[in-house]
Amino acid sequence: MREEDDSFGDADDPALAFARVEDRLASVHGEVALLRAAIEGLTAARENIEIPDYEPTLGRTEQVLGVLAQQIAAMRKSPALSMDPAHMAGEIASAATNARREDQRLITEARTALDQAAREIGNRLASARRGDEQNRWLYVIGACGVVLGLLLYALLAGPLARATPDSWRWPERMATRVLNEPGPWGAGQRLMQAADPESWALIVAASPLTDANRETVQKCREQAEKAAKPVRCTIEVKADSGQKP
Repeated sequence: MREEDDSFGDADDPALAFARVEDRLASVHGEVALLRAAIEGLTAARENIEIPDYEPTLGRTEQVLGVLAQQIAAMRKSPALSMDPAHMAGEIASAATNARREDQRLITEARTALDQAAREIGNRLASARRGDEQNRWLYVIGACGVVLGLLLYALLAGPLARATPDSWRWPERMATRVLNEPGPWGAGQRLMQAADPESWALIVAASPLTDANRETVQKCREQAEKAAKPVRCTIEVKADSGQKP
């Protein structure tokens, strides 16, 4: 009860009430000053904010929108958008048929070209086989011709050589060439040795006697011609150089 009496007593005091009002006004004044400072700070911050220039971006956006509008207008004018589903299905089927027809044509052309190439290869192989067969026949005919020529030469060379004049000496030349001798004398010796070895041995043995007594034999021959009868002749026989006396 006493505290209530004190509060009522303070309320009745004008000075105390005025002091309280001043305190309230000072508090309000501080809050207003603080609010003013905040508003001024916001105003300064707003003035410092740099607002970007959106005009170039808006210009490019407008250009893009214009291009899109033109493309959409062209698409709206396309015949495909004006067709109903049935008509579009028919067009698709027609395009597929044309594509298959073109593919069939290309396949036919490729098959024709392949068949032609196969025929050409077959013809060339057949021609090569015929060429090989012809070459074999040519070789056979050539070999037969060579053999026939050799036979004809063996059969006709002698008669033809003997039919020529003696001054040509074809038989002697042929014998020399066949025996591979340097001259007709060597060929004759070889023929005599092959024809009669014993007679050839006697000729070889008598050859030194004739050479050593050539003058004596010549004189005896002259005496026999004068006397018209055989005469005796004395000849010298020398010992062989390889034998001891």
